[in-house]
Amino acid sequence: MQEILIGANKKTQVIMDAAMGNRHGMISGATGTGKSVTLQILAEGYSRLGVPVFMADIKGDLSGIAKSGQGHENITQRVQQVRVDNFQFRANPTVFWDIFARNGHPVRTTISDMGPLLLSHLLELNDTQTGILYSCFKIADDQGMLLLDLKDLRAMLSWMGENAKALKSDYGNISSASIGAIQRRLLVLEEQGASDFFAEPAIQLDDFCRTDFSGHGVISVLDATDLSSKSPRLYAAFLLWLLSDLFETLPEVGDAEQPKLVLFFDEAHLLFDRAPRVLVDKIEQIVRLIRSKGVGIYFISQSPLDIPEDVLGQLGLKIQHALRAYTPKDRKVIKAVAETFRSNPELDTAQVIKELKTGEALVSVLNKDGSPTPVERILVRPPESQIGALNETERLQIIERSPYKGRYDQEIDRESAYELLKQKAARMAEIAEQTQKPKSHRGRQSAGEAMLKSVARSVGSQLGRQIVRGIMGSLFGGRR
Repeated sequence: MQEILIGANKKTQVIMDAAMGNRHGMISGATGTGKSVTLQILAEGYSRLGVPVFMADIKGDLSGIAKSGQGHENITQRVQQVRVDNFQFRANPTVFWDIFARNGHPVRTTISDMGPLLLSHLLELNDTQTGILYSCFKIADDQGMLLLDLKDLRAMLSWMGENAKALKSDYGNISSASIGAIQRRLLVLEEQGASDFFAEPAIQLDDFCRTDFSGHGVISVLDATDLSSKSPRLYAAFLLWLLSDLFETLPEVGDAEQPKLVLFFDEAHLLFDRAPRVLVDKIEQIVRLIRSKGVGIYFISQSPLDIPEDVLGQLGLKIQHALRAYTPKDRKVIKAVAETFRSNPELDTAQVIKELKTGEALVSVLNKDGSPTPVERILVRPPESQIGALNETERLQIIERSPYKGRYDQEIDRESAYELLKQKAARMAEIAEQTQKPKSHRGRQSAGEAMLKSVARSVGSQLGRQIVRGIMGSLFGGRR
C-alpha cells in the first residue's frame, strides 16, 4: 500500500492512503500556523511515490521544495516525536513556471484551445454575446483562419461587425452592441496581462505530468505572487483552462493505487472571492467529476468556510491548523468548522482548534471504504526540503538546468486571423482604388469585376462570394 505520513501523536500515526489521493483535500488555518509546511510535506510525499505535483505559489514561499533542508534541533526533535523512518534531507525535482516569464518558464495557451465555451464563462457573457462568440469561432474555422492570441480574436470580432449584413444569412444577426460588449471585456482581460497567456508556443499538459529518472514525480511550481492579486481574471482564466483541459484529455482510470496528478491551490479564498460565479460553478463541476481521471485537488485557505459548500463536500482529507476566536463571528466559524469533522470522543474539537500550536493540526483522512476517520490532534511531520523560498540565484540555477529550457522561452507569432484580415483589407483597398481610376464606365466595371472575382476565388467559400457580391453591387449599381 502506498502511504504518506502526515504526523502523529503519542498514541498513533496519521497516515494517508495514496489510493484516496484523488478524493481531494483541504488544508486550513490562520496565518502563521503552518499551512505551507503541511502543503510541502504532502507534495513531497506524492513526489516520492512517483506522482507529479502542480502548485500555485501565491505567497512566494514554496520554492524551497527544490532544495535540500538543513538540520536543526527542532527538526530532529520533531522527527523523533512523529517517529519518521528513513528521514533524510533532500531536494525534490522541481520546474518553475510563470505566466509573465519572470520567475520561470512561460505558460501559454491559444484562444482556440481555450474555446468559446470557456471564454464565454470567463468573460461572463450573456446568451446573445455567447452566441456571437460561437459564430466568431465558426467563421474563423470556415475561413481557415487561426485564432491564436487576443489580437486575432479582436480583429475577427471587428471584421464581423463591419460585415454583419453579409454574414447574417449564414450566421444570424450580429449586433454591434454585443460585439462592443465582448471587446470591452477582452480589454479588461488584456490589461491584466492576458496577452502573455494567450500566445504560442502553447504549453503541453503532459509537461505537468512528468517523473524524473529516479521515478519521482516532478513538482511544477507556478509563480502566482502577482497573478492572484493584480490579475485575478487571468488567474481565473489559467485555472479554468487547466482544470477543463485535464478533465477533457485525461482518460478514465477509476480508483487507482495512487493519483496520476495532484494540484495544490494555496490561498484558495482569493480565487473564490474574486472569481465569476460561472467559474465557481465550473470548478464545482470539475471537482466532482475529475476524481475518475486520477486527479487530486487540494485547496489551502484560512478557513474551510472560504470554500463553496458544494466544493467542500467533495474534499476527503481535512487538515485544520489553529483558528483564533477574537470575535463572536470567529467563534461561530470555529463551531461550524468543528462540525465538519467526524467526532472523536476524546477530543473537544471546537476547543482544540483554538489551542493548537504552530505545527499542530486536527486531521481526518479517509478509510479504504471512503468513510472519514475520527479527528486526531497531531504534530505535523517536518519536510525534508527547505522551509521558505529560494533566493534569486538558486532559482535561476534551477531554471537554467530545466529540461524545458528553450522549449517555451521564445514567443512565436504565426500567420493567423489578424494577419490574414489585414491582408484582405489591403486587397479590398487596392480594388477600390483601381475602380476609381478615370477610365470608361464599361472598362472600369470589367477591371473591377475581374479583380473582385479573383478575390472571391481566393476566399473560396460561400461567405466570401456573398461579401464580394455585396461590394460589386455597391460599386457597379447592382449590375453583374
